Amino acid sequence: MSNKTHLDNLISRHPELSELRENIIRAAGMIIKTFTAGGKLLICGNGGSSSDSDHLVGELMKSFEIKRPLDISFKERLAEISDTRGKYLGEKLEHGLPAISLSAHTALTTALCNDIDPDLVFAQQVIGYGTEKDMIIGISTSGNSRNVIDACITARAMNMTVIGITGKTGGKLKEYCDILINVPGDSTASAQELQLPVYHTICRIVEDHFYGNR
Repeated sequence: MSNKTHLDNLISRHPELSELRENIIRAAGMIIKTFTAGGKLLICGNGGSSSDSDHLVGELMKSFEIKRPLDISFKERLAEISDTRGKYLGEKLEHGLPAISLSAHTALTTALCNDIDPDLVFAQQVIGYGTEKDMIIGISTSGNSRNVIDACITARAMNMTVIGITGKTGGKLKEYCDILINVPGDSTASAQELQLPVYHTICRIVEDHFYGNR
């Protein structure tokens, strides 16, 4: 399915997102470029946006809407190592697109909050995980989440691409984004209701690029 078709489907269901069409396709393109270059995607947010970060990782690290079977050569390698179990792994495992939710590591995040500074909980992980080949998505309905902003500032210092997914104004986060997707929601709930179909569409475009012709 073409990028245009994915976007047309999104806009037909949510016409209020039509002005974000170009930025959505740019964001998907940057994610594709990052994965193609061997980079990974870091994602962060608080509360519901933390759940959205985990959700995005779930759509990328395993099949979303398209099957992603392993390459035959890797299946054969698994079988060489373990005839029975290797064959099973070859049939069940699938390709993943490398993404990490920075809010998913409870022991680490609580240690950072306790030992350093709660506002630095994501920025410190960017230091540990990030390279200039990687990129970050910061999700904040207000655009003013201090820990998300600090992560994006740190990412920019490391020459990483920064995508912000926010509510209507973009808040302070927009100052540090290469691409801003500021959905037209004035409240937390209305913004989050529009952010979900946006990142689902991005995941569809990215997955289709890598696995649509297999």
